[in-house]
Amino acid sequence: MLDKLTGVFAPHPATSPHKLRECLPLIILLRNRLKYALTGDEVKKICIQQFIKIDDGVQTDITYPTGFMNVIRIDKTGQNSHLICDTKGHFAVHWITPEEAKYKLCKVRKIFVGTKGILKLVTHDARTICYPDPLIKENDTIQIDLETGKITDFIKFDTGNLCMVTGGANLGRIGVITNRERHLGSFDVVDVKDANGNSLATQLSNIFIIGKGNKPWISLLCGRGIRLMIAEERDKRLAAKQSSE
Repeated sequence: MLDKLTGVFAPHPATSPHKLRECLPLIILLRNRLKYALTGDEVKKICIQQFIKIDDGVQTDITYPTGFMNVIRIDKTGQNSHLICDTKGHFAVHWITPEEAKYKLCKVRKIFVGTKGILKLVTHDARTICYPDPLIKENDTIQIDLETGKITDFIKFDTGNLCMVTGGANLGRIGVITNRERHLGSFDVVDVKDANGNSLATQLSNIFIIGKGNKPWISLLCGRGIRLMIAEERDKRLAAKQSSE
């Protein structure tokens, strides 16, 4: 996305819950991906007018990092989008409806008992929520209402549920969990089968539950998380070219 001929400097993301190599600064998103600005100065002018909302909060910092499952709202144009990964391993800006922009999915990273015996959970985007449902455990996915910040529903980490791979060699692929292998003292391995029947295995930390059964709770990209082989991509391109002619 950043070409090598425009300079030697790049925007450094601000401190955030998302890892440095797993986020997209706001300036890169608006200037290089969405083409709303030509220069960094124009991005500053857009942000300072409070046009950009991330997870229903106004962001004026141009280096604020957007990460996986962030909901980006641009009220001036009436556009809403999710930031999710495609099967190539790239961040994809996926346009969504205003109804879908009212909530987001978060993975539960940790559950602990805080001071005065208050049960708390921490999500993948560093939210700390008090008094969650006792049935919610680590690696489950919760649905958060962005307006109130409260949990409205949750999905258990279980076989038969739909998931997206958020790291490793299978980044961006979507499938149903078929098995979980427990390895004491090492990483747990999860087996996933996609809609075409292809199987893959990845670490437990790379799995993000996105739906109950085969029904996703968010809208998916057009490929629906199915990675094609090089020959299959070529045939698909040729078929599209012939149909357009």
